[in-house]
Amino acid sequence: MAKPARTTDPTYLDEDSAKALVNRLARMEGHIRSIRRMVDEHRCADEILLQVAAVRAALNAFAAVLLEHELLSCVTTCMPGEREDRLARVSKALAALLKRS
Repeated sequence: MAKPARTTDPTYLDEDSAKALVNRLARMEGHIRSIRRMVDEHRCADEILLQVAAVRAALNAFAAVLLEHELLSCVTTCMPGEREDRLARVSKALAALLKRS
């Protein structure tokens, strides 16, 4: 399977932001390994589910940061109007979407 093309847009994800996201993923991988170990050890489901909830929250936070970078890049390059107005429109649309899901 071919690797997806990397973006060349420097405003999308700078090096520090990418490193921070990779670090988040590494921590999640560690948590997933811990969950696997807990299952192998036949630990109580409540303990395992707490760890699953923590991983889920971490993954949601990762997605939120990634989405924030993407939106800021897109809002900057794709939408007309003043920056604050563009951000307000995107925030309003996301809030409406998330209320319905």
